Amino acid sequence: MRVASVLTGLVGCEIGASRSPQIHEREADAQGIRLVYKLFDLTDTPDRLADILDAAALLGFAGLNVTHPFKQQVLPLLDALSEDARRIGAVNTVVREGGRWVGHNTDGIGFGDSLKRGLPAAELTKVVQFGAGGAGSATADALLALGARELVLVERDLARGETLAERLRQSFPNAVISAVETLERLDDASGVVNASPIGMYGHEGTPFDPRLLRGHHWVADVVYFPRDTELLRIARATGCPIVDGSGMVVLQAARAFELFTGRQADRARMLTEFERV
Repeated sequence: MRVASVLTGLVGCEIGASRSPQIHEREADAQGIRLVYKLFDLTDTPDRLADILDAAALLGFAGLNVTHPFKQQVLPLLDALSEDARRIGAVNTVVREGGRWVGHNTDGIGFGDSLKRGLPAAELTKVVQFGAGGAGSATADALLALGARELVLVERDLARGETLAERLRQSFPNAVISAVETLERLDDASGVVNASPIGMYGHEGTPFDPRLLRGHHWVADVVYFPRDTELLRIARATGCPIVDGSGMVVLQAARAFELFTGRQADRARMLTEFERV
């Protein structure tokens, strides 16, 4: 009997180096599922997001992953949101359910699980996070859920940073949460998170002056292509424990795979396979 394909994909900008197709398709192959994962790069046509959703629905797609810069832009195009997506205020996975597009957020789970695996003893007294966009909304939520007592959001668009800070205070009233436009010192921080696109291909550089890093900091980066970002290279040389973006991308993909297919993902296998990509 011929098994119907599960159609999925990723929509974003500058995503040509994404490893998401291999991550999803290899897990599907291991489970005997025919899954096709396509990239929809809207770098030159960023206003076509709604068209992609309409076409995916007509073609029978099970769902799509959504990445920079659309994790919040996609919200008004959806019919419903999961509880996580509503709380975080961003979506990275949309699933076709009963003729409707339902938005989910698996980034928070992915980042939290990655941080616990990579730095199980990470001190969370005060964490400074750079970026308050779609990815930053999820990582901030995960940090606070893990027990961060104080979180400082550094965001060039201060209004966006303050909006996220206020939303987070509603979910985590006992934490100290603030937003600033710039930060000149990191001395009293326990850890630093880059939740911005700075460092990925096409956005080279670091989100802050890396000379601010000290050996007592731990550093996590959500960027995974390239995996060894300039920020992480400098942090490593400074003596900081680090977590790259690979764990987050694989573990968020595992949850997205489950939403697309209804099958339990083998996270250990997916992490191992990622190392071979």
